[in-house]
Amino acid sequence: MRSGRDTSGFVEFAGARSPALYRYAYLLVGERGLAEDLLQEALTKTYVAWGRVQRADNAEAYVRKVITNTAIGWWRRKAWQGERPRDDVPELEHLGHAEDVTSRAWLWDELQKLAPRQRAAIVLRYYEDLTEAQTAEILDCSVGTVKSQVSDGLKRLRERLGVDVLQLTGPRIGRVAIAE
Repeated sequence: MRSGRDTSGFVEFAGARSPALYRYAYLLVGERGLAEDLLQEALTKTYVAWGRVQRADNAEAYVRKVITNTAIGWWRRKAWQGERPRDDVPELEHLGHAEDVTSRAWLWDELQKLAPRQRAAIVLRYYEDLTEAQTAEILDCSVGTVKSQVSDGLKRLRERLGVDVLQLTGPRIGRVAIAE
């Protein structure tokens, strides 16, 4: 601890919100280890700024913004992205649980191919269920930019997948996919 700094609020916040923040980080980067690194870095930056963040009374939004900006920085450098093997694309028939899991994995692979800001906007809007205004605040852009990023991302997914992506997105699919 540094020079009498009160960290009890930060420790309480980090303990309570880390699982949700980890899920968000995982959805952005697509790998558990990278998501852990991303969350660790974001929490470290939040700890350093805790006095300001605590006074602003919106710590979670601050951490989500740090996670988003850090992930986008990583994508720009592309140093952490390697090749990812991929199986053939399965049929979309939902005959049972196994097929449902396969289609989710397929969607997840396609989601990982989107541009970083498109992926972040889609994850924030459809997985985190944030409003356009909340998403714009986290991404530090206008509501119109959020709308165009989501629209463009969904269009790309529809073109590649040939299905209505909104049927496959949302909290239900994300939570099941993360809980493996």
